[in-house]
Amino acid sequence: MGTQTETLEWRVKIPEKKIEGKAWLNLKKRVIDTGLCTHCSACALVCPVGGIISSPNQEIDFPEWEENCIDCGACIRACHRWEYTPLYDLGDYIDLTAGKSKRFKGQDGAMVTEFMASALEMGLIDRALFVGRDDEWRPVIYHIRSVDQLKNTRVTGTKYSYASVLPELKKAVEVTKKGVGVIGTPCIVTGVRKLQSEFKVFRDKINLVVGLFCMENFYYYQLRAYLEQKGVDLKKLVKMDITKGKFIATMTDSKVSFPVKEMDEIVPHGCESCTDFANVLADVSVGSVGSKAGYSTVVVRAEVGKKVLDYIKDKGYADFSKVNPEIIEKLTKLKKKRIKNIPEEYLSVAFKEDRKKNRENKENKENKENKENTE
Repeated sequence: MGTQTETLEWRVKIPEKKIEGKAWLNLKKRVIDTGLCTHCSACALVCPVGGIISSPNQEIDFPEWEENCIDCGACIRACHRWEYTPLYDLGDYIDLTAGKSKRFKGQDGAMVTEFMASALEMGLIDRALFVGRDDEWRPVIYHIRSVDQLKNTRVTGTKYSYASVLPELKKAVEVTKKGVGVIGTPCIVTGVRKLQSEFKVFRDKINLVVGLFCMENFYYYQLRAYLEQKGVDLKKLVKMDITKGKFIATMTDSKVSFPVKEMDEIVPHGCESCTDFANVLADVSVGSVGSKAGYSTVVVRAEVGKKVLDYIKDKGYADFSKVNPEIIEKLTKLKKKRIKNIPEEYLSVAFKEDRKKNRENKENKENKENKENTE
């Protein structure tokens, strides 16, 4: 997207505006100021003048939009919360299993790492974007080109902080020859799918999307301050985990554990209106919920994911076990309740029509059953 010709791709008909003014002002007032923004940063990725700033430590901003915004509408096109269609439940899938990599060590079964490593070996992709960390667990994006790079322990494990995955995706897409692999929370994956639906270059060059189970994410500076108050020394931190309602920070010499509910005060607004726990739009969704200790639950949703899973099995790269989907479904239903936090006027027309149709079908079914019982 670095050439003049590709930049012109954004100069298309501007999507319908909700308020008077330039596209950026519309996005700011409708999505960012209302707290619907998920910080996926798709808008920053596509902005042809590079005016939108995405930082893990602050909300999305365009400090000089009045002077620099060219009103192309690219940011609106890329935003999956502009016309919000909530996603929820476990979603469709081809295969459901629990896996434990034999090659890599991770927070659980290291199956995210295994999927990307295998995709690299297969030649399906030539680079994958991983969220790594620095000495104080500040998110850093790694462009992984080889399996050997995945032996770096800073690349594995959950960081629970926003990271600039999509702005880095732009760089990866510009240079890839075979394709890019992306890993992300539901907001990142939904952002990727929105980009793919709107812009051909992302459809052509993103070949594998692995999604993480997620209840919420945090701004790094807020998470850091909170953990330090709890007695966590980030320089000694080995891993963070959320299990059975507890946030557990494991350090080299001790552990700190507390109810995750206590962190509600630092949950970003965008997470409060997210209903997707199981990452239903990913090619493969991965998480620890539903599988035994040391294993990752793997939900294969697309043929490309099945192709990689078959490769892993053929090579003997992982051990496999059964999954208890009821536990996953319990959390998907819990997160689905957040739909009440989304004002009606921000829901997409398609979603409202589907919801109306489902209600009518349910009422018709109940009326039919009541009639049959009466007769």
